[in-house]
Amino acid sequence: MPKVFLKLFIKLRKQKEKDKFQSCGEIESNRRFEFGGEKMKDVIKNWQGILLCFMIAIPSWLLGKQFEIIGGAVIAIIAGMIITLFWKEKGVFEGGIKFTSKKILQWAVILLGFGLNLGVVYQTGMQSLPIIVCTIATSLLIAFVLHKVLHIPGNISTLIGCGSSICGGSAVAATASVIDADDEEVAQAISVIFFFNVLAAILFPPLGTILGFSTTSGEAFGIFAGTAVNDTSSVTAAASTWDSMWGLGTATLDKAVTVKLTRTLAIIPITLVLAFIRTKQSGKEGKKVNLKSIFPFFILYFIGASLITTVAVGFGVPSSVFAPFKELSKFFIVMAMAAIGLNTDIVKLIKTGGKPIIMGASCWVGITVVSLILQSFMGIW
Repeated sequence: MPKVFLKLFIKLRKQKEKDKFQSCGEIESNRRFEFGGEKMKDVIKNWQGILLCFMIAIPSWLLGKQFEIIGGAVIAIIAGMIITLFWKEKGVFEGGIKFTSKKILQWAVILLGFGLNLGVVYQTGMQSLPIIVCTIATSLLIAFVLHKVLHIPGNISTLIGCGSSICGGSAVAATASVIDADDEEVAQAISVIFFFNVLAAILFPPLGTILGFSTTSGEAFGIFAGTAVNDTSSVTAAASTWDSMWGLGTATLDKAVTVKLTRTLAIIPITLVLAFIRTKQSGKEGKKVNLKSIFPFFILYFIGASLITTVAVGFGVPSSVFAPFKELSKFFIVMAMAAIGLNTDIVKLIKTGGKPIIMGASCWVGITVVSLILQSFMGIW
């Protein structure tokens, strides 16, 4: 009898050790999963809202391809706003909508880096660099002054100033993540910036004719479009119109896009400065500053993506290899704008939109005038 109990005890002991070993293995496996697949867990958890934004983004993206002067981002944000007029309580979709407006927006910015070859930008962008620096400084200065004079909220002022001076929706995406702007602030800034994008794409080609830009070369108008139009979609629309008007092939478009990409690089220093300012402000307010939670690490990934492109192209890899990343980035921005539209109260936006529109108009006019003056001074125009 004692032998039976002894055998049973040994068997139970072995089983306990086996269970313990399996448990430890599962814990370690879970840790590895959490480390490597934390974002995927968030995606699975919030799949309903993400899928909704994806479904809005598809027709918005396709319509944006047909109407480039407007762009898919504007269409998506308007669609989201309209849906929200009739659907206030999002329920299980809310988490995914917020995830899309924040995280997928950051992923879009990272993927933008694959569209930047630092070598090509350096070679062709040095000519326009003085104009770019001055127009960015002009826009930020105007935004700061109007923020003080008209008492426009700080986040909206920052978003409009950066979006107008750098690259429209992409700059707003990067800046919003750093300063922790809410969806309504982002929506308001995007709406203002894209409104003046549309005006620029329509008005700049005839304005270039009136001002006497060269019709045999795309250099002058390409630099003008690349420095004075906010978003890439409207830059390409204005430049393509000029090429079509004067039969220049893609000469103007190539110049304008290169200048535009050079402007896009300003995302890096400006977002880093904003992160530093936010860190200091948090410290002054007596809050415990966690640099890891504040610092925009996605910007480092953005730089890494740019370096990968630069090195790869240097070794003979065609830049077209990275085109899918750039397209995916644009689609992610459309998805994020759909999410932001879904989180935006359009009625409130209209009621409070007067001052931001004045700021957007002032930044737009200031950038345009400075660009023209410097081009004239440098002998480009």
